[in-house]
Amino acid sequence: MQYRHLGKSGLLLSAIGLGTNQFGGKVDVKQAAEIIHTAVDLGINFIDTADVYREGRSENFIGQAIQGMREKVLVATKVRHPVGAKGPNDQGASRHHIVAGLEASLTRLGIETIDLYQIHSWDEGTPIEETMRALEDLLRAGKVRYIGASNFSAWQLAQANAVAEMHYWTLFVSIQPHYHMLHREIEKELVPACKYFNIGILPYFPLAGGFLTGKYRRGQGAPKGSRGEESPYVQKYMADENYSILEKLEEFARQRSHGLNELAIAWLLAQPQVTSVIAGATATEQVQANVKSGEWALSAEELAEVKGILEG
Repeated sequence: MQYRHLGKSGLLLSAIGLGTNQFGGKVDVKQAAEIIHTAVDLGINFIDTADVYREGRSENFIGQAIQGMREKVLVATKVRHPVGAKGPNDQGASRHHIVAGLEASLTRLGIETIDLYQIHSWDEGTPIEETMRALEDLLRAGKVRYIGASNFSAWQLAQANAVAEMHYWTLFVSIQPHYHMLHREIEKELVPACKYFNIGILPYFPLAGGFLTGKYRRGQGAPKGSRGEESPYVQKYMADENYSILEKLEEFARQRSHGLNELAIAWLLAQPQVTSVIAGATATEQVQANVKSGEWALSAEELAEVKGILEG
């Protein structure tokens, strides 16, 4: 397993991270433990979740699985959206909700400190000064070690860190965006900003909900039991133009004795500022496949060829 610095911090994350948004849904508590133990055995030290995933069950399952092995994992979670209670202050990035959300996450996870605490999305109703000061207080209290953002635009990320820097507070070291070969909007502004400020990128949905695995075929509809049967997110990619790209990418990978899923993850790991790819898993076999994908280092020539396929 390769380990990379999270932005300009000294923290080293495994190049493959474990996404857990299916824990408490498709994945029960026993399966979650098996997946986490397999991940750790294979060298994954980064587990990503959020308080809102499955109304807190994801955090609960992770907490149970990491008992006795806390020192082997870095736990990242997020706060912003309502979990359970739906009162007016049970959401957002206010001091009130951040502090309450952190305490609830610590309880569910059964730990004393969050390694990476992330604001799940921008809150236009709360001054960013309030958000960053609340995070600074949690850092100084020892309840959080590093802070990051998720789903922020380039200007939002830059503004948050500018405010923190002005007050000598801690800056965001990472951003977690939606990013994969068929969704590259962040390359316009967010990636250049992260390169300039040395902020780590943690892509989620690297396989486009399974569309970039090769299981979907032109004209055949979604396979039985797949996410594409019901998910509008996956279904939006099931268009002729995307199938044409998919078929070329699959052939590119096949010629090099790799699968399409391996190419999708290897391509992300070759992009500027990417620290760790957050790859979800609902079975131990998927964890093994994700780790294998991280072993493929694309050459400059291969990256150029893939770029040609993606951009036509």
